[in-house]
Amino acid sequence: MLTNIFLEVLQHEGVAAIATLGAKPHLVNTWNSYIQVTDGRHLLIPAGGMHQTQENIAANPKVLLTVGAREVTGRRGQPGAGFLITGTAEFLSGGEDFDRIRAKFAWARAALKITVESATQTL
Repeated sequence: MLTNIFLEVLQHEGVAAIATLGAKPHLVNTWNSYIQVTDGRHLLIPAGGMHQTQENIAANPKVLLTVGAREVTGRRGQPGAGFLITGTAEFLSGGEDFDRIRAKFAWARAALKITVESATQTL
């Protein structure tokens, strides 16, 4: 599901956006380099803030995530590749996945775990 091009995008720094719906629709940014892929269908992201994101996910776990990098060749052979990820998310404050995030990002209060349902290359 997560292609080599997607994994290559994550190797380059760029802004990733996470959209959630709840009482207050919300969009939060993180960095590509913060995103860790586990077992080919889960993404782990450190959460320092993301309080509105967490509140929204508690009410509606559906999320959209976009990532991109200009350094990766896109669909039409031009510079820049980007993806739209759809999935469900949860916040973790303990366990193996949380420990994995805390080992790399000591400042993380939680780990955002996204189960990828689809990964569409948009650029």
